[in-house]
Amino acid sequence: MNVEVTPLPGIGTRQDFVSRSGRRIGVITHRDGHVDLIVSKQEDPDACVASIPLSAEESGALANLLGAPHLVAQLAEQHREVTGVTTRQLPLAPGSPYAGRTLGDTALRTRTAVSVVAVVRAGIVHPSPRPDFLLAGGDILVTVGTAEGLTAAVDVLERG
Repeated sequence: MNVEVTPLPGIGTRQDFVSRSGRRIGVITHRDGHVDLIVSKQEDPDACVASIPLSAEESGALANLLGAPHLVAQLAEQHREVTGVTTRQLPLAPGSPYAGRTLGDTALRTRTAVSVVAVVRAGIVHPSPRPDFLLAGGDILVTVGTAEGLTAAVDVLERG
């Protein structure tokens, strides 16, 4: 996929790509930090059909929605032939007892035999997080384990 980066003097940068259907989809990152999700006309990349302003929190949520499932799908494909192993994304709710605490505080591997192989935050994947990795509400934990272990892990993350 070819992503074009275009400096926008006095504004910020535009990053976009052409989808398989021929649509130009992009993001304008303004110098002040806010972001616009844009869709341009097929025949004129400078003519915008839709522009959706997003706050930092909204753009992070969208990035998580788009990034985490892709990562999970890749892991699931790799574990497809391994019987009894499941890959799943587990959201960490802002009200979780572990929001603001370390991954090690969850003791997920010890308590549930589930491993956290990555944490997705605001569209950024943090692979192989260490026990001292600080969790935040809204994180997506990419996990591997048995079906029973993953069910137990959900309970741990929600209730402590």
